[in-house]
Formats: sequence, C-alpha cells, structure tokens
Amino acid sequence: MKKQIAIITPVPDIVESVVQNSILRQATERQKVDYHIINLRDFGEGNYHQIDDKPYGGGPGMVMMAGPLFKAIEDAIEKVGGEDDLRIIYPSPQGVQWNHNLAEENSKITRLIVICGHYKGIDERVIEKFITHEYSIGDFVVTSGEIPAMIFIDSIVRLIPGVINNLQSALSDSFAEDLLDSPFYTQPREINGLTVPKVLLSGNHKEINLWRKDSRLKRTKKKRPDLMEKFKKNKSE
Repeated sequence: MKKQIAIITPVPDIVESVVQNSILRQATERQKVDYHIINLRDFGEGNYHQIDDKPYGGGPGMVMMAGPLFKAIEDAIEKVGGEDDLRIIYPSPQGVQWNHNLAEENSKITRLIVICGHYKGIDERVIEKFITHEYSIGDFVVTSGEIPAMIFIDSIVRLIPGVINNLQSALSDSFAEDLLDSPFYTQPREINGLTVPKVLLSGNHKEINLWRKDSRLKRTKKKRPDLMEKFKKNKSE
C-alpha cells in the first residue's frame, strides 16, 4: 500500500520546493508515496484568510488559530484516506527528540499528517483534539515549522523499501545501531599526499567489513561518547 503523507502549511511553496528537489520526488515517481500539500490559508477566516491571532492573556507574538487548523486537519484526514494507521505529527520544542529509530518507526506507518507551526505555536486545543505525536529536532527554535517537518519526512521516506536504490546503505548510516558511520573514500587514490587506507583497495571484503566495523566504534567513541555509552548499554541488555 502506498504511503500517504499530508503536510499542512501556510507556505506551501517551501514544501513543494523540497519535495521536487530531493529524494522525496523519487518516492513519488516510484509509486511509494503520495504527498498532499495543504495550504492552511485556504481555511483561513474572513476576507484576508486569517490564520493567527493574539494570545489570550496577553504577551508578545501570535498564535495559530484552532478554527483553520481544525478544518485543514479534517481535510488532510480525508485526503490520506481516513484514520486507520494514522499519526498526526506536530514539530514542537515540547516533543520527543527525533532520531533514527523514530524515523524507522514512522516509515512503517501508512498515513502521516504533519503540521507546520509558526509564530508562538498552535492553539493548545489543536494538540488536545488531534495531535498524536510531538517531535523535536533539538533544544532550539526555528522560525519556520516547514524546516523540522521536512527533516522528519525526508528521514522517514528514505527508509521506505524501494525509495532509494540501496536500502541497506540507509539502514547502515550514522545512528543505526547507535553508532556513527565509518569513513568513506572515492577517486583519486591520492590527493595532496593524503591516501586511501590500503584495506579498502585490497578487494578482501571480510577485512573491509572488519575495518569498517572497527572504524565505526573508534569514530563514535571519539566524536560521540554519549552514543558509545548508549551502544554499550544496549549491547549488555
């Protein structure tokens, strides 16, 4: 069954540009994913298609209104084919921090709706009524919700079988198995006195695999000791 992904955004051109200029387009061409880019302003209120207003209780900034979002989400649910095996995702600083395991988990979900927040965020009642999962890209804030939304979607779609030419390559990338990936080299064999490790030129695939495994461990220990501790903990369990 083809995966259905709806993106609700007040700036559809940003989403469309990413879809058309990335691996996401290949997913469509290979009949693996249907995208439904929904312009939130189509559901805005009044002559100016208003989608945001001042927060109750005062304070700086604007809040995305519940009314337009309710209508847009209901439209998105219809477009993706209903609520069976559906997740409605909101990129949010309050969410669980995104990682490879979550990307892999969501790659197996049939229907996804992703809401791109702006300003101070969305009316809390939207979260209470519709949102099933909140995810964060880290402990910082970006001005456009399209950025984390497309990060989530790209990392999900590339793990769907048949989207990229070599799925095993994606499954062995950094963070798979809680390890960073090994170093990679290509032509030429030497440049400015810097050479390719001899084992990679040997043709001995057993030795190459051992070298890559050892390199992953060494690189993770040096550059991400936190990941190494996680790897050791998972191995001991």
